[in-house]
Amino acid sequence: MFYQIIQYIKFLLKSTNQHGVHSPFVYNLVSKCFYNNKNYDAYKSLLNYKNALLKNKTKIKVTDFGVGSHVLKQNQRLISAMTKNAGTTYKRAKLLYRLVGYFEFENILELGTSLGVATHAMHLANPKANITTIEGCPNISEFTKKNFKDYKLENINLINDNFDNAIINLKPNTYDFIFFDGNHQKEATLHYFKTLLQTANNNSVFIFDDIYWSKGMTEAWKTIKQHPKVTVTIDTFFWGFVFFRKEQIKEHFTIRV
Repeated sequence: MFYQIIQYIKFLLKSTNQHGVHSPFVYNLVSKCFYNNKNYDAYKSLLNYKNALLKNKTKIKVTDFGVGSHVLKQNQRLISAMTKNAGTTYKRAKLLYRLVGYFEFENILELGTSLGVATHAMHLANPKANITTIEGCPNISEFTKKNFKDYKLENINLINDNFDNAIINLKPNTYDFIFFDGNHQKEATLHYFKTLLQTANNNSVFIFDDIYWSKGMTEAWKTIKQHPKVTVTIDTFFWGFVFFRKEQIKEHFTIRV
C-alpha cells in the first residue's frame, strides 16, 4: 500500500488533462470520453447491479489464481465484501461503459470476470457485442453466470478456466478490446500480453488494471509500453491504456481521470 501511495504522488506531479495533449486522437478520447459528464440512463442499471451485490450476504469459497486481494485474505468470502473491496468501482464501470460506446467495440475479451460489474457495464454499452470473459474460480464463475442469466444479459460467454489454458484457444480470434483484470503479477501479465498480441489489430485497445498494484506490475507496464508494436499508451494510474495505431507516432501520456 505504501508503494501505491508514493506512486500516486508521482503520478499527480506529472499528470495532465486534455489541455496538455497535442495528439488529436488522444485529445478527442480524453475530452469526449474520459471527461464526458453526460448522465446516461444505463448508469442507473450499473448502480443497481453493484448495489445488489453489496447487499448480497451469500458466502462462497474463493480460489485465487493470482496474487489475490490486498484486503480479503480468507478463502470463505461474502459477496458483499468482495464487491466492496475487490470489485470494479462504480466510477470505473461508468468509464468502461463510455469507452465501449465511444469505440463501438464488437468483440471483447475480459481476463478476470469476478462478479461481473465490468462485464455488465461493457454489455450495456453495446448489447450486441460478443463478450468472452474468463474467471478462474469455479464458485465465482457459477455465481456470476447465474447473475448474468437473472439480469438477462446475452452474448456473454463466461469461461471457467485458468487464463493460461483459456487464452491458448482464443489466439485465432481478433479482439477490438481486451481488459486485463485478473492476475496482477509481472511475469503472468507479460505472458498474457505477448500471447494475446496476436489477436490485436490496428484499432484494438488493451487496458491493464492496477498498473501500480506492485513494483512488479509497474515494471510489466514499462515493458509493455516499450514493445515495438505499441504506439500510444495512456497512464490513468488505475488503468494503463495500450493502442497499436500505426498512423500514430510512439508517445506516452499521463492523464488524470
